[in-house]
Amino acid sequence: MEQHNLSAENAGKLKDLMERLTADSTLMLGYPVSKDFDYAELSEFLNFPINNLGDPFVASTYNVGTREMEREVLEFFAELFRAPVNNWWGYVTNGGSEGNLYGLYLAREIHPKGMVYFSQATHYSVQKNLHLLNMSNIVIRTQASGEIDYDDLRDTIKMNRHMPVIIFANIGTTMTEARDDVSKIKKILQDLAIQHYYIHADGALSGSYSAFINPRPAFDFADGADSIAISGHKFIGSPIPCGVVVVKKNNRDRIARSVSYTGSMDTTITGSRNGHTPLFLWYMIKKLGLEGFKKRALHSLEVAAYAEIKLKEIGINAWRNPDAITVNLPEPAEQVRVKWQLALENGWCHIICMPNVTKDQIDQLVAEIVESSVMLSVS
Repeated sequence: MEQHNLSAENAGKLKDLMERLTADSTLMLGYPVSKDFDYAELSEFLNFPINNLGDPFVASTYNVGTREMEREVLEFFAELFRAPVNNWWGYVTNGGSEGNLYGLYLAREIHPKGMVYFSQATHYSVQKNLHLLNMSNIVIRTQASGEIDYDDLRDTIKMNRHMPVIIFANIGTTMTEARDDVSKIKKILQDLAIQHYYIHADGALSGSYSAFINPRPAFDFADGADSIAISGHKFIGSPIPCGVVVVKKNNRDRIARSVSYTGSMDTTITGSRNGHTPLFLWYMIKKLGLEGFKKRALHSLEVAAYAEIKLKEIGINAWRNPDAITVNLPEPAEQVRVKWQLALENGWCHIICMPNVTKDQIDQLVAEIVESSVMLSVS
């Protein structure tokens, strides 16, 4: 086949892009993305159009896929989330938002007339998902920490107890990483004698490592969840956004249908699915194992505790939720916020201490906050 090379101008654009990405990824503390991955060993797989179209547990007439690896990834998380033995199913998604869409989709099919309850601190994409699914919903107040207000939840459900209840629980809110307690939510449903309900847990960031915290937060199937979604590019790390959703198989069976064109089952949101991301996740799981995942979690928690202390030492009103890797702080000087790419909401920013974040980076940020404060006082 005839070879075509990039022009010098376009080759230069690639070089400039590489330099910018290298610099910007080094200076990023405000978003939950792990950057300490190395998938060079998998580079040769980029030569294949890997597509896991259809159900990961059902063969397809398209054979260029990574279904076997995807199933191993799903088994790892099913065990981690204490899913019911022989009654779980899932797939590798394009990200946490798709996993949440899938959980809500199953809930709607099981309870077509159900009311969805979610807190003020829920990720912005959830309202979009509810709009797409045309599901009735009510927003519940949050506590100061960002955790759902259980009294408001109880009172609101009580007023609508004639309707099936669909709970969207946050296992780590976007700004403060607050976790809604699934066991407390289930207790409320039991106390109100609600017989028809569904609980979906959005564990985008915290769900990936909460199983390694002692005492273990109440967030998984054993605590009452019917489905859990996480992001793969956050705590684990991936060059391509991805996620995992795990559900109860008997619930998934309600929407499954056969597709003769692919030879597989139509059980996922998208038809064609990325076959490279399951390979990345499989690679990290096999390299790290449970102990490696736990080590990453403990490192992140240690750095977060360090960041909170260091910020308080310079008079910053920093705080974090229990066993969270997100440290909240009042908005620093604009040049500091922009340089370190700190997300901003209502005058507050946060530092998310992902596994790649070091104490040296925290020291550098703290020093720059001090320096900017001195310059502001002088001016």
